[in-house]
Amino acid sequence: MTKTIELSAMPTPNPNTIKFLPNLSFFQSGTIDFPDAEKGETSPLVKSLFSVEGVSGVMVGFNFISVTKADDATWEHLVEPVRDTIVATLESEDNPIDLSLLSEAEASAAEMSEIAEKIKAVIDNEIRPAVAMDGGDIIFKSFEDGIVTLQLQGACSNCPSSTMTLKMGIEGRLKEEFPEVEEVVQEGGLV
Repeated sequence: MTKTIELSAMPTPNPNTIKFLPNLSFFQSGTIDFPDAEKGETSPLVKSLFSVEGVSGVMVGFNFISVTKADDATWEHLVEPVRDTIVATLESEDNPIDLSLLSEAEASAAEMSEIAEKIKAVIDNEIRPAVAMDGGDIIFKSFEDGIVTLQLQGACSNCPSSTMTLKMGIEGRLKEEFPEVEEVVQEGGLV
């Protein structure tokens, strides 16, 4: 029996990223970020998407795929090939995503302090679901010396409004809940 994939697309706050919503789920929760083709080699869907000229990033959420285009590419020329690639791959592949990559994506709770665990819980339960609606994800990386470090993925990475989301939204929410939080920064540098 052949799978029939239905796919819708929606814009995100990042003009370089579109969120594609297939009529299926890939896993229970979380995301897997593929910032380059190399990481996607073991995932047929991601490998196929990176073969489309102009695709520069892919993030797979539990029930969506965020595709980021290169700055010099246009969605006018990319939407149809990306859509066709997603549908063809999902219809033909039983395991389109290498699920072993999912466990690598999450921070290990084993070495976290109690306050870090509480911060991560607020991020996971309140912030991540809201950000996922826009085709992105935010992963808790660490809490040290009053600084919360987060990794922005999918539509959130390199989004024009990511600074406002990080500083005004997330930092404000965490400071309200946890007086120990002095600042929220993006992994790889300050936003």
